[in-house]
Amino acid sequence: MKKLARTIALSLLLIPIALEAQTPKPSPLPPTPTNRILAIGRFNAPPTPDQLKLLASQEVPDTLRLYLAGKIDQWYSIQNDNGVVFILNASTVEEAHTMLEALPLGQAKLMTFQLIPLGPLSPLALLLPKPDKPAQ
Repeated sequence: MKKLARTIALSLLLIPIALEAQTPKPSPLPPTPTNRILAIGRFNAPPTPDQLKLLASQEVPDTLRLYLAGKIDQWYSIQNDNGVVFILNASTVEEAHTMLEALPLGQAKLMTFQLIPLGPLSPLALLLPKPDKPAQ
């Protein structure tokens, strides 16, 4: 019984520490806007010959149209893997998701993307002199 009481007491003492560890700390750096989305796409399963035909006949031209419209800034293949990496000109993950799901492989649910918001390198703000008065 004493062992159970000690375990409960120790658990109660650790709760505030666990809660503090889960609370995100505010960043000392100024926030920056999201101006690109890194999209890492992988096939849900190895593509079949029919899916490769879809890729060649529809996916590539539609992706090229997004590039020519300025929606895709850069695009790469993942070396030693079946996947692609896009740097998208988008300001939200939702905008990027909508864009990629509209492509033929997205509509067919053949590819899944991990979407990572990118923005300016905020630590560079530490190199700027402190303003004497707020900018207008």
